Amino acid sequence: MIFLLILGVPVALGHLYLWRRLVVDTTRPRTLGRRIGTLAVAGAFLMLMSALVVTRRVPPEYGKFFAWPGFVWLAVLFYLAIALGIAEIPRRVLLRRATLVPAAVGAGPDPVEPVEVVPDPSRRLFISRSVAIGSGIAAGGVVGYGMTQALGAPQLLNVPVTLDKLQASLSGFRIAVVSDIHLGPLLGRSHTERIVRMINEQEADLVAIVGDLVDGTVAELGEAAAPLRDLVSKHGSFFVTGNHEYFSGHEQWLAELDRLGVNPLRNEGLTVAGGIELVGVNDVIGESYNDGPDFERALAGRDKKNPLVLLAHQPVQVSDASSHGVDLQLSGHTHGGQMVPFNFVVPVQQPSVAGLSKVDDTWLYVSRGAGFWGPPVRVGAPPDITMIELKSAG
Repeated sequence: MIFLLILGVPVALGHLYLWRRLVVDTTRPRTLGRRIGTLAVAGAFLMLMSALVVTRRVPPEYGKFFAWPGFVWLAVLFYLAIALGIAEIPRRVLLRRATLVPAAVGAGPDPVEPVEVVPDPSRRLFISRSVAIGSGIAAGGVVGYGMTQALGAPQLLNVPVTLDKLQASLSGFRIAVVSDIHLGPLLGRSHTERIVRMINEQEADLVAIVGDLVDGTVAELGEAAAPLRDLVSKHGSFFVTGNHEYFSGHEQWLAELDRLGVNPLRNEGLTVAGGIELVGVNDVIGESYNDGPDFERALAGRDKKNPLVLLAHQPVQVSDASSHGVDLQLSGHTHGGQMVPFNFVVPVQQPSVAGLSKVDDTWLYVSRGAGFWGPPVRVGAPPDITMIELKSAG
């Protein structure tokens, strides 16, 4: 209910704004066109709210029929509102000039009476309709491009990271990092198969899945996740929880991933390749489920001579990581903002939107993720799978 209120109120206000600009301003009162436009906006609002409500309560095979039109429309609504908002100033300037000026009363070089300015309804309609059409084309173009990015193959990135403690013999150790796969009503088994195929082609030394694998239960999405059993790497595949696992039955998912050969790290770690300490901590949302991150437990017994690589879903956990001497943290969660301009909002909560950065003495790498949440749209933040190549300082 709280989720619906938080999202429902701005969605309702957005539809009201669109109704004013796309229907009221572009049609004459009490006409069939205005009635049809009003019904269309009301229907779009109900379609979107159905996507938000129904997809959380029915299996993905049924939820997709609500999710596809609803979430695509959410993206269109968002960019339509932005386009119309940008057009407000030129629109108002043009409307003020859209007037009919009758001839001045009187004779001679100067008019006897002031000129009367009367709005010209036809010109005002033309301007409003032109703005509406232009905004619609712009929003449609952005959303169409964003869908090709979101539904296309993830970019394959190669990122070298130098660790002072890394043995020279381990220089070149490659970790395949993938996050935010978000299996659900819009992304299924074929999405997982493509990710597994891309990772296997890289012949990684280790695979790290850093949270938000699913948006649904094992019963609903177990088959979609099954291709993860085919992941191949020299030192295994590992997983840490994201916030969405806790919304989807995290205990069952951790057991299912273990069955598929993807090893969950629940505030624990191990030594890999004889010289790298690999540690995973639970997501911070786990605190609400009595399953939060515990750095003291996770780092107990680690060999401090070896570099420490941490898997943690949210970049914000880097503050704890830095204080505990972590050399490299691998995270996701942000989606790189997913849709511009959200990339400017993410820094309010997270220390990094995407890519490699440094916090004190800790390297932080944030993947943009291989899937999406909500709209099947990515603008300015294409999906990715990253090969982290560890380099020795010597």
